[in-house]
Amino acid sequence: MSREHRRAKTDRLDTEMLMRAFLGWLRGEKRHCSMAAIPTVEEEDARRPNRERGTLVGEQTRLINRIKAILARFGVRSFRLSLRPAADRLESIRTAEGMPLPDNTRAELYRFLERLNLVRAQIRAIEQERLRRLAAAPAAANGPHAMVRLLARIIGIGVETADMLVNEMLSRKLRDRRAVARYAGLTGAPDESGKRRREKGLARAGNACGAA
Repeated sequence: MSREHRRAKTDRLDTEMLMRAFLGWLRGEKRHCSMAAIPTVEEEDARRPNRERGTLVGEQTRLINRIKAILARFGVRSFRLSLRPAADRLESIRTAEGMPLPDNTRAELYRFLERLNLVRAQIRAIEQERLRRLAAAPAAANGPHAMVRLLARIIGIGVETADMLVNEMLSRKLRDRRAVARYAGLTGAPDESGKRRREKGLARAGNACGAA
């Protein structure tokens, strides 16, 4: 960047600009600045199960891909990880040459399967706890649980997607349709600094489920 276009930037100047913006907001000047809405402890806590489940699903996918990659090295492509006795079937697996799996490879696969079973058990525990909370909530009461039940009745939207929409998207104060699309990662996010406004590319941080 050219030195002629550099701007002074110190903590003192930043503090003064922040104070001017805050005073303008206190005077009620329209579009002077906007305050970020800080979620309550209850709202943030309600998002934890959905976010934890998303992390566990990603870990489950990583483990499955790792196991399939190990088996593919030996020409094994028909091993079904969805079956419950998957660990018991490791002894009977034969490579493309008709030989049993090496001992260290089989031991590694056992450990991967143990971690995979643990992740799947944690995912089921989160889903069962969500269903228990929905069942325990009064049917006539208003609130997040009533919205989740209402959205889950729509064809193509399950309890998981409905819970994500209520706690992650509908709880936010999105000012317009563009903000909704930006949250879902469908439009670019603006980069604003003073009077400058630059449209950035599509944000990879958008919630993929929000586009459903």
